[in-house]
Amino acid sequence: MDHTNKKLVAALLMFFSSFLLMGTSMAASNYNVANFGAKPDGRTDSTKAFLSAWKAACRSAASVTVTVPRGSFLLKPVEFRGPCRSRITFQIDGTIVAPSDYRGLGNSGYWILFVEVNRISINGGTLDARGASFWACRKSGKSCPAGARSMTFNWANDIVVSGLTSINSQVTHLVINSCNNVIVRKVKLVAPDQSPNTDGLHVQASTGVTVTDSTFQTGDDCISIGPGTRNLYMSKLNCGPGHGISIGSLGRDANEAGVQNITLTNSVFSGSDNGVRIKTWARQSTGFVRNVLFQNLVMKNVQNPIIVDQNYCPTHQGCPKQGSGVKISQVVYRNIQGTSRTQQALTFDCSRSNPCQAIRLHDIKLTFNGRSATSTCKNIKGVKAGVVMPQGCL
Repeated sequence: MDHTNKKLVAALLMFFSSFLLMGTSMAASNYNVANFGAKPDGRTDSTKAFLSAWKAACRSAASVTVTVPRGSFLLKPVEFRGPCRSRITFQIDGTIVAPSDYRGLGNSGYWILFVEVNRISINGGTLDARGASFWACRKSGKSCPAGARSMTFNWANDIVVSGLTSINSQVTHLVINSCNNVIVRKVKLVAPDQSPNTDGLHVQASTGVTVTDSTFQTGDDCISIGPGTRNLYMSKLNCGPGHGISIGSLGRDANEAGVQNITLTNSVFSGSDNGVRIKTWARQSTGFVRNVLFQNLVMKNVQNPIIVDQNYCPTHQGCPKQGSGVKISQVVYRNIQGTSRTQQALTFDCSRSNPCQAIRLHDIKLTFNGRSATSTCKNIKGVKAGVVMPQGCL
């Protein structure tokens, strides 16, 4: 074989070996749970298969995808633990269902839990937690488990949740706890109006969370914002039915991290119990709420469009009855209009020991039965600008 042919053969061998290597790395970069034994029949327990796919993906040095194909996959409580070596995408094309008996989700409080995972994306898919039998247990007054949150992220960073639908969670649909750098977009979180504690999204002790283009139709808060939340941006949301978007409840503990830099803009509330709410317990606390902007909001038949309740005590039993230690300041309400389901559209029941400070009402127009609604204000200092209906505050 002459020199030119040898070079050609060597080049061809290199090409084919690199092609084969590329093929194996391509194959290894997509872990389909069906290849690990998951069955799309909605009845066969696929938990072990999901965990096996996760472990393989977590070990990968290159970015990988875990695919849940079309069909219905039964999943028991599962913990996807990191840290992993590279970025992981969970591509859900099918539906993940919980056990039909509510006791199948056990007492841990979790259904699908991600712990210490960085750089993870959840794309598409539907979670069905089949919560109805659990709510019935709660209603009956029998002894029931605490209830499982459908999807939770603990101590995780650089998260994207996009296009996910979650229905009929036992309790909260989606929880972001002690995380940084989170994007939630185009999600739909749905449970019946009267289902107990089925909050849509709960954020706490987290920094840099963005929530956009999403729909919340639940039995509790559309979004609840807990202690230690900072730099939360929410835009283009539809809320209702449900209990509105709430900062709090805060002040449950004497030593509590504050909430700051919260923005909600360009959103619609339809038939919800509250619009924008800040709620704190009437007891001593190091907590605070500051630098909040509620802007460009439409209220449609909302029971309490704007409410601050610093005497929060939902059961009305054993209420603390102290002045709330949570200091609320620098809250701006701008361009909020629509209809209130009750005559009183504006409620500021602030702390007697720590009055609300630097509250700004700017271009508010809320009506009740075609007339201007009413307002009530206690322990509040601030200013108003533009047209403010109802009047009487500040």
